[in-house]
Amino acid sequence: MTEKPDFSEKIIDESFSDALSERYLAYALSTIMSRSLPDVRDGLKPVHRRLLYAMRLLKLDPKTGYKKCARVVGDVIGKYHPHGDQSVYDAMVRLAQHFSVRYTMVDGQGNFGNIDGDNAAAMRYTEARLTAAATALMDGLDEDAVDFQETYDGEDSEPLVFPGAFPNLLANGATGIAVGMATSIPPHNVGELIDGLQLLIDVRRDPSKNCSNKMLMRRIPGPDFPTGGIIVENEETILKAYETGKGSMRVRARWEIEDLGRAQYNIVITEIPYMVQKSKLIEKIAELINDKKLPILADVRDESSDDIRIVLEPKNRNVESKVLMESLFKMTDLENRFSLNMNVVTRDHTPQVLSLKDTLEHFLDHQVDVLIRRTNHRLDKINRRLELLEGYLIAYLNLDEVIRIIREEDDAKLSLMQTFNLTDNQAEAILNMRLRALRKLEEIEIQNEHNKLSEEKGGLEALLASTDLQWIAIGDNLAKTKEIFGPETEVGKRRTSFAEAPTIEVMPIEAMIEKEPITVVCSKRGWVRAIKGHTKAEEVLKYKDGDEERFRFHAYTTDKIFMFASSGKMFTLGGDKLPGGRGHGEPIRLMVDMDASDEIAALFPHVSGAKMFVASSIGKGFITDMDAAIAMKKGGKQLMNLPGEAVATHCHLIEAGHDSVAIIGENRKLLVFGLDEVSELGRGQGVALQKYKQGGMSDIMLFKYEDGLTWEMGGDSGRMRTETDLAPWKGRRATQGRLPPMGFPRNNKFS
Repeated sequence: MTEKPDFSEKIIDESFSDALSERYLAYALSTIMSRSLPDVRDGLKPVHRRLLYAMRLLKLDPKTGYKKCARVVGDVIGKYHPHGDQSVYDAMVRLAQHFSVRYTMVDGQGNFGNIDGDNAAAMRYTEARLTAAATALMDGLDEDAVDFQETYDGEDSEPLVFPGAFPNLLANGATGIAVGMATSIPPHNVGELIDGLQLLIDVRRDPSKNCSNKMLMRRIPGPDFPTGGIIVENEETILKAYETGKGSMRVRARWEIEDLGRAQYNIVITEIPYMVQKSKLIEKIAELINDKKLPILADVRDESSDDIRIVLEPKNRNVESKVLMESLFKMTDLENRFSLNMNVVTRDHTPQVLSLKDTLEHFLDHQVDVLIRRTNHRLDKINRRLELLEGYLIAYLNLDEVIRIIREEDDAKLSLMQTFNLTDNQAEAILNMRLRALRKLEEIEIQNEHNKLSEEKGGLEALLASTDLQWIAIGDNLAKTKEIFGPETEVGKRRTSFAEAPTIEVMPIEAMIEKEPITVVCSKRGWVRAIKGHTKAEEVLKYKDGDEERFRFHAYTTDKIFMFASSGKMFTLGGDKLPGGRGHGEPIRLMVDMDASDEIAALFPHVSGAKMFVASSIGKGFITDMDAAIAMKKGGKQLMNLPGEAVATHCHLIEAGHDSVAIIGENRKLLVFGLDEVSELGRGQGVALQKYKQGGMSDIMLFKYEDGLTWEMGGDSGRMRTETDLAPWKGRRATQGRLPPMGFPRNNKFS
């Protein structure tokens, strides 16, 4: 029987907090360095770098044929990147999407998704190869330009970074979310970036010169998105973002007017903002049309093929195109804001937020390292070749002796080395020469090659010894890259333009609602509906069993409807949002966030610029501005503060001519006083309107003193009575008043 192993000596006592923090820090650093943030030198994350390197080893050059993406993904996850195959394929797909990256790294064949947000076909169906941009990034990998590291299994090696013929970090941008930090870098134009780099090279060659982010912006005015669009941000905002490495920029769709004749037109959108899905954008516009939130727009159609073509049809020819587009910019992703956060992994392997200038400086420092390493690599090859050529020349000068040694000596190699003072490599090369190489012509060619390589060696040694020559060489290399990706080429043309947003007053949503007459009806149980048209007062309407009419008034779909609750809150409803007149409507409680104990005290349409009078059951009230009482949320706006068990009971519109208040209490005392005695407040309990020993207020109304006080006689007679001599009840606010005239309703109500 085998003994159980003793692990007691391997147990390490450690506090939970220390162990957790140590492991979480390791995870965070791994996420930051190996997954989420790009390298400032080549602008790539490890997965992208491994993808391109694997494709290079598969010889998927731009001029060769395509290979299945599944083959590429298999090599990547098998040799370099031990992660899920779908995540690797998704990264590969994005590098092939012309609407996702400014300069594609992968030339895809097959379905690689589209700007509508549709996914790519499975990797077994699609094929791919490298693009010219990708090969330019990797140019120099075979010339010891960068360091290599072992792969995760130690069986192979992979580059730590690419040489990078252009600043890919800024050219294609990057996005990523790490632990506690994120990055968001927009794409730029390679030709403009190289112009900016040339400016920095001039400064490095002449230290007396200076270069700021503002000077760089003369050559790099801003991002250049693959989907085009228009940046509507001023230069100061962009400059501040480039200086600090953080900011944002507004990007708008590009549109034009298509004349249909007879003063009619359509609006055609030809470019949309970066990273906006076309299908969702069109769905949002269609939703605005269906919900009648944009009545000046009649229809939207997607007529896109390879190019974007979204057709907008105005409601009529009187609609101003700029007003319509400004409304759409405000309500949809036809205008969005791209965040800039230039958080990258720097050359010393630390995450840092860099400015535009710092980013380009890091790239130039990397180019110096690459140039020196490639130069040393070339020098080493030249020295090895010159060593052999010099041996060949010695052999040609002493051809007879060389032949004799080879024929007669037992150790020809050693004898050659001793006789002519040759190195091991030279002697071995002479012994391996073919007889046909002994021609006189071959000797001349070797001499010419020797002279040519000697001249090249001198130039390379001078390059290594002079920083000025190094900057000239880097500048020349960048100029050659610009010829491939410059503004004169199809891929290098600037796609995103700049403009200032027009100062057009955008129509509010209420103004866009089609104005139609409605009759708002609300029952005692709180069921509300909007009947089309203005119905007559005598028209009989149907209600649920046991329910009856409480409010009925004329309004329009463009009106805001005020609902004053017993809690003292004012709720605001849109006339166009009320349920239709078919059936009994809907409970108003479903449209606003009322408390279960709340009752409807008043319901009426909003009148812009008007005043209203509110009162509570304890006989307090005040005047308030109607516009200020509009509630923007479903929870309403607290208008009246109520102590104890008091409730809000009345809310009246102050009409032209109203100068007096009539109030009657539960004690059947009537008081008339001037409206000017009531204070105007924004919110509060209000001032005392009438004094009570017991009970509270029964009813209150506003009227014109000259016209007298009118009330219903009661019963079903429908008769009215007007009292013009109100002197007996005229008094000061907050007094008791006296008994009302004979014949005043016993329920103490004016109506």
